[in-house]
Amino acid sequence: MTDLIDNPVKRSLKAGRPTCGAWLHLCSPLSAEIMADAGFDWLLIDMEHGHGDYQTLLSQLQAIQGSRAVPVVRVQWNDPAVVKRVLDLGAYGVMIPWVSSPDECASAVRACKYPPAGIRGMAGSHRAAGFGRLTADYWRRANDEVLVVIQVETAGAVREIDAVLGVPGVDVAFVGPVDLAAALGHVGDPRHPEVQEAIQKIEAAAGRAGVALGTISRSWDEAQALYGRGYQMVTLGSYAILLAQVAGDLVKSYRKFTAS
Repeated sequence: MTDLIDNPVKRSLKAGRPTCGAWLHLCSPLSAEIMADAGFDWLLIDMEHGHGDYQTLLSQLQAIQGSRAVPVVRVQWNDPAVVKRVLDLGAYGVMIPWVSSPDECASAVRACKYPPAGIRGMAGSHRAAGFGRLTADYWRRANDEVLVVIQVETAGAVREIDAVLGVPGVDVAFVGPVDLAAALGHVGDPRHPEVQEAIQKIEAAAGRAGVALGTISRSWDEAQALYGRGYQMVTLGSYAILLAQVAGDLVKSYRKFTAS
């Protein structure tokens, strides 16, 4: 661990600068290390749809340590006990899924903050605080440095989007287009006009609230378009999907060659 928690991604977002990241789904410290060495600004370890536990999370955080990549974790639910464990292990940011109302958003923020701003339990013996060596400095800086990312992916969140993003302490509104499409009755069709209208509503509300925008991309062309629309936290890919695609393309090329 570094001597103090230091989050350059949060500073970049506050300054209006774009950042790039990628998903880690495979629970592997080796894949985390490979992606960290690639030079991403941040890496998001997925505990909602990923297959890992706290031990595999720890090994990935250790693998990312020392790189330029800021470790962010998507937790499985808006649960203060889960958020606390993830932050104590050394995550510099938390993504919280399915935030559907101002009250739920406020609960998510409180879970990420020490008192008086929140309810995160005070402890100094954990990894994030250097196992007791850096406790006072960590407590002093954590509320300012930890990145709070809420996922906007439900009809309820869209209905109350100004109130949701108006909750103090939210750093990023991360649009989940696939879940949002399903919530609006268009499973598998995030490009449906109703879904796109909802996304535009989220974008406008984020601008009014001064909250950074994030979402996923499926290609570099799509990522460029998102940056052009003002998104600052864009995932450029998923290690699992990239691996599957490259492997599949290689085998297809081989099959085509041997069939000729």
